[in-house]
Amino acid sequence: MNIKKSNIVFLVVISCSAIFFSSCNERLKEGTIVFTQVAGDLQDVNYITGNSWRYISESHIMALDPEKAGASPKLLTEDFFSACAPQISYDGKFMIFAAQKKQNDIWQIWEMNLENLKIRQVTSSKENCIDPAYLPDGSLVFSKFIKNDTVKTGHALFTCNRDGSEIRQITYNPHNYFASSVLQDGRILTISRQLYPDQKNGVFMVLRPDGTKQELFYQGLEGSNLNSRGWETNNGKIIFIESDKSNPQGGNLISINYSRPLHSWVNLSTGIKGDFYAVSPLQSGKLLVSYRSSDKEHYALYEFDAENKMLGKAIYKNENYNVLEAVAVEKHERPKKLPSEVDLNVKTGLLLCQNINFTEKSVDSNSSTSKAVKIEVMGIDASLGTVDVEEDGSFYLKILADIPFRIKTLNQNGEVVNGPGSWLYLRPNERRGCVGCHEDNEQVPENKEMLSVKKDPIKIPLRLKEIDNKKIH
Repeated sequence: MNIKKSNIVFLVVISCSAIFFSSCNERLKEGTIVFTQVAGDLQDVNYITGNSWRYISESHIMALDPEKAGASPKLLTEDFFSACAPQISYDGKFMIFAAQKKQNDIWQIWEMNLENLKIRQVTSSKENCIDPAYLPDGSLVFSKFIKNDTVKTGHALFTCNRDGSEIRQITYNPHNYFASSVLQDGRILTISRQLYPDQKNGVFMVLRPDGTKQELFYQGLEGSNLNSRGWETNNGKIIFIESDKSNPQGGNLISINYSRPLHSWVNLSTGIKGDFYAVSPLQSGKLLVSYRSSDKEHYALYEFDAENKMLGKAIYKNENYNVLEAVAVEKHERPKKLPSEVDLNVKTGLLLCQNINFTEKSVDSNSSTSKAVKIEVMGIDASLGTVDVEEDGSFYLKILADIPFRIKTLNQNGEVVNGPGSWLYLRPNERRGCVGCHEDNEQVPENKEMLSVKKDPIKIPLRLKEIDNKKIH
């Protein structure tokens, strides 16, 4: 009887040990590198639809232990036809990514527990979802395909909880939004490209997780393209890949300062033959890069020393595959959690401008043709109203929320002085201010009271019948 009991205990211990060691083997340890891999040659990218750029057909997510020399990477997404765009949670325990189960399936957002490699579906959208990122409060931001009468098709930013609940759209202008990440100040950094009325080059925009306070962060030279996500390093730099007209697939490794993004451009890859596809920071201060020495080769995974502008040895390369976006399984600092001013019970936002004649262009205050005295607020399909500004050039508007608009300035003859400017929108209950029209983005407003704030804000649109089923409160 005792012998039988001993045998049973022995078998239980062996079984538990097997389960324990199996679990340990499944777990991705800290320092593991996960990356997107795709066989064969890359297809021509489409920056408008995201095809072969953000949506990479027949791609897979792999895991590699860089400490094991010569080790083969482990396939993490064997149950998917395509999987890409991995990002690691701040505690280093989870990975979010975009994937489609079968060919022609809708792309959804998925999350993997890196302790046991179990995967769960986050979104169940009827439209494609791509480029997820973790937000400081534990929720997610991602790009989602949308259809409307203006741009016909495009991608807007949405947020949701980790379980996929409470999906909310947070951008409303006629732009595409792709390749988002989160800065340490809590704002989303995203590639935005105007689609209407004409298509423009992609730029980096920043905005709060509720969609408020969107503004330009970085704009490249005419003809350049932003090829990758922008990432903030632990020394206050923003790194990304930027290409020119000569190479639409890969490009140069660029760094800009967080504090002066428009005036601190540095090409870290100067003098390095070849091109780069993607980059991400390591906690050590080094970078992970996807690089090839010529267009006859496939992209491989390398370490890069940004301080000395030096490409290191290859971490992993395979002549049959391209290694694309790579991130390390590491704990990293959780960004600041920003409070939200959005109140969905409010149907409007407020916009205050200090002086419409404060621009980068010189204005002759004595000229009736160069000095602006009015603004016209332009919607997608029609004018939302023309408003006289105050003597000091200021205006104060209450505008219907989540409606895209642009502003142009007019002289006393009704002729255009400036504009129309970039597309704007206000979230419900948002309050925004600007110094002038087409002013320097680093300009600080004067500390003075504007005449327009001494009056009630002017409601826009002026003719509410043009907006169906909505009222201004």
